[in-house]
Amino acid sequence: MNVEILTPDKTLFTGTAEVVTLPGTNGSFQILESHAPMIANLGKGTLSIKTAGATESFEVKGGLVEVLQNKVVVLV
Repeated sequence: MNVEILTPDKTLFTGTAEVVTLPGTNGSFQILESHAPMIANLGKGTLSIKTAGATESFEVKGGLVEVLQNKVVVLV
């Protein structure tokens, strides 16, 4: 699935991922390939992206995530 992590100033990540783990306001959750469409609030915590070769992590203080048609857009 395609993933974008955006801040008001820059793009932190753009690429393909196998699993995205996000810090929700009620606990962590994961997004996998072909996930149902959704919009969710994010809380403070670690956002991690598992790609074919590695895992990247980012510390976030909150934001939003939108999942639609195998595309994940994270606004932090």
